[in-house]
Amino acid sequence: MVQRFDVTGSDGVRLAAWEFREHAPADVPGPREALDSGAASGAGSEPGPDPGSGPGVLLLHGLMGRAFHWAGTARWLAERRRVVALDQRGHGQSERPEHGPYTREAFVADAEAAVEQLGLGPVILIGHSMGALTAWQLAARRPDLVRALVICDMRASALGAASQQEWEEWFHHWPLPFPTQDAARRWFGEDDPRVERPDPGRGAFFAEVMQQTADGWRPVFSRQQMLTARETWVHDAHWEELALVRCPTLVVRGLDGELGRAEAQEMVRVLPAGEYAEIADAGHYLHYDQPTAWRAALEPFLDALKTPAR
Repeated sequence: MVQRFDVTGSDGVRLAAWEFREHAPADVPGPREALDSGAASGAGSEPGPDPGSGPGVLLLHGLMGRAFHWAGTARWLAERRRVVALDQRGHGQSERPEHGPYTREAFVADAEAAVEQLGLGPVILIGHSMGALTAWQLAARRPDLVRALVICDMRASALGAASQQEWEEWFHHWPLPFPTQDAARRWFGEDDPRVERPDPGRGAFFAEVMQQTADGWRPVFSRQQMLTARETWVHDAHWEELALVRCPTLVVRGLDGELGRAEAQEMVRVLPAGEYAEIADAGHYLHYDQPTAWRAALEPFLDALKTPAR
């Protein structure tokens, strides 16, 4: 079962939060149907998930992602935990304010609002890429709200101005609109010049953020807003905030991902309670590439956490 709850984020931005439950009534749409139609049982009509239904987990997608990228992970997590995935501002079915702000402060404040308004704390934060940075910045600033943290393929080092320029040029070369969703899947997974070898996980990731329009399939997000959001972290290193994270933290990388082994191991060393996991035959979108190995990496870490007093 997937149920939507609206959260009021920083500056009053409306955010869509999706609770995944283990069992779904027959008349409640599943993740794919809810994603396509916007339908969700009880959307906006209830105060939030039941605070007594188990340890809270908040899933934070990466740049250009959406909450339903976590559907596979959320299903097995929901067997024993309360699981909520957040569409971050500018993404998914959350608001896309024209003038933002799309700052680090805004994204972190939004995640903080979701934890507090949905009664998830002390929460387990699981973040991918940009979502992982948001997660560890929240853990550093509000340790009282965060029980544990999983960082999925996100660097702590500055990426620099050249990286931002490369992204601008890449966006310019997207062959929009795509004639079909499958065409988008093939381009991002095989034909994109940034792809060195076929990457089905990458193709699936981007196919999920395309929507049908009058002239074809286009992204659900504004590419300019994505560049604006990215601009706020690529020029800075984030080691100091990482060192402030006191809760148990698992750093996970794909063998062919964007986070190199040496940097990942240094992140673990800097973290006061850091652990390391590596997934073979996986790239940046490792939870799409190798879902079974991803689960195998996370479960021992999550199972070892002590149950907090509620």
